[in-house]
Amino acid sequence: MANTTAPAPASGCATCQKTSSETLNLKNCAQCKSIQYCSRDCQKADWKTHKKACALLASGFKPTPTSTSSTSGNTNTNTNTNPPTPKILEKSIPNPFTRLDSKTYLHDRPPTDVYKLLVDAFRLRQEDDYKFTSDVDSDSIYGGRAHSLPGFRRFLGLASSRPGLLPPWWNDDSKRECEAYGMNKDNWSDLRTCVEKHDIIEHYGDSRFPMQLRMLGESVYGTGPMGQDGTGMRKMMMMQEGGGFTGAESVISTSHIDMSGLFASR
Repeated sequence: MANTTAPAPASGCATCQKTSSETLNLKNCAQCKSIQYCSRDCQKADWKTHKKACALLASGFKPTPTSTSSTSGNTNTNTNTNPPTPKILEKSIPNPFTRLDSKTYLHDRPPTDVYKLLVDAFRLRQEDDYKFTSDVDSDSIYGGRAHSLPGFRRFLGLASSRPGLLPPWWNDDSKRECEAYGMNKDNWSDLRTCVEKHDIIEHYGDSRFPMQLRMLGESVYGTGPMGQDGTGMRKMMMMQEGGGFTGAESVISTSHIDMSGLFASR
């Protein structure tokens, strides 16, 4: 039977090795409680190493499928930009990149699908900002907090300020429901945990889903990760949705997209 008890925290800072006798500020990792740091800087320095073990420890050592085997063979040779309904969503929306361009990506979806997409677009943007710029909010899991709800509330506030981006039925009640969805520990889209590109691909069953979520995040924040502009890539994907690329030309062009731009390659 798998061990479901997290180990006691180590006695010193995981990064600089200072002990509790040398500093009064050792704090447990907010997620897994199994490792300690003396400062936010030490936590940030160790996060890239610790984060994968952190998710496993936080879940009580319950093994979860990894995307190593499932995504290693999941190359972008499939030229269909309207794949079957992602396995986690209730409703399939055709031509997602066209909808992203027209700011209607979240329209005509069930509320639960909208909540999932908003939470995961925010989570992926948090990870991108940390990974590429080390820019993290102090009131987030990347700053040592137990959850990232304050930042998500700011994200929803920005989304609400973008005309037509949120569905017509969106109101204060749905905002609260969306926040509650992200704080429900039984949901995969959990504001207490980090997420990476390969996690999104495995969970949604679509190799282009990280690109969609990054572009949704761009619609909210005004720029993509690292200030990137995803307009050119979005237009290319729209051309493919409209039949602008066919056969080998489509394979070559999507391979180039996946290798050349932040929205698809990282």
